[in-house]
Amino acid sequence: MVPPILHLSIPVHDLGAARQFYVECLGCGAARSRPGFADIWFFGMQVTLQDRPDQCEALSADGVRHFGVTLDRRQFDQALSRLNECGVRFLTPVATDDPGTPMEQTKVKFADPSGNVIEFKTYVDVESALELGTDRFAAVRQER
Repeated sequence: MVPPILHLSIPVHDLGAARQFYVECLGCGAARSRPGFADIWFFGMQVTLQDRPDQCEALSADGVRHFGVTLDRRQFDQALSRLNECGVRFLTPVATDDPGTPMEQTKVKFADPSGNVIEFKTYVDVESALELGTDRFAAVRQER
């Protein structure tokens, strides 16, 4: 039995540049690649980079439309270091919301070379921040 694998397909301007960004700057694993697309493993999610320059949207400064991942603090700091080494420009600065509370989260948004916005975040107490202890997420707890 295969556990569910979240999949996202996004358009990119330049397939080679996009794949290089995800693998080298974000540390994602390279997967299958064929003419017109390349898969990468984005922190457990299969992301398909589609060679579709005509479908890339203009970069939104607020990054409302985005995808991302929640990391533990060590992974978050390592990812930030890697992004800085690659010279990635942040769309939003690294910021911490609700400091000193169980809801505390630190986050940052940036874009890939095609303008797809990505958010990295980390929580001090992920269970409290995402309400994983509530009845609404009983199924999530059972899966772990």
